[in-house]
Amino acid sequence: MKNQKNISVQSWLPFDKIFDKGIIRLKDKSYIKIIKVIPINYNLKSELEKEAILNSYKIFLKTCNFDIQILVQSTKKDLSNHITKIREKIKQDKRKNISEVSEKYIEFINKLNQEKNSSSKNFYIIIKIENKNPEEVNISELNENYLKIKECLSRCGNNVVEIEKKEELKNILYSFFNTRKNLLK
Repeated sequence: MKNQKNISVQSWLPFDKIFDKGIIRLKDKSYIKIIKVIPINYNLKSELEKEAILNSYKIFLKTCNFDIQILVQSTKKDLSNHITKIREKIKQDKRKNISEVSEKYIEFINKLNQEKNSSSKNFYIIIKIENKNPEEVNISELNENYLKIKECLSRCGNNVVEIEKKEELKNILYSFFNTRKNLLK
């Protein structure tokens, strides 16, 4: 172990360069683009709507003749602030029936949180292309693929968001690599 060198985190990470618009050049010279998807609540849809959504999703999958990865990131939610706000409202509103309903709601939230551990989910799609062209062409191809995905998933009712700034992309990458920290939130 005497000859063991200290390796920096930067040398371990697969990133070579981070661009705007959610684009990253990897050390293997391939390119990825990370996009965020804000999904619909499928369970609230009618049977006819569900069928249309599934058909649109099939078209999305057939349209993606390039490498994609779908990533779901789950983070625990602390509901104590929400409960505190409800209790403050109870103190402000002196009506007994509002107080009783609010307390039952707080009990419901606590019970639900204990049983299911409340969490929020972020959905991302990562598009990847190999470095086979000049950088501008690779970036252009990633952006074209993004537009295909956006169009197809919008037909399903989802909102597809392009990550505009490097700082936002860095925060997302940080959250990917620090999952333990996110689980404790």
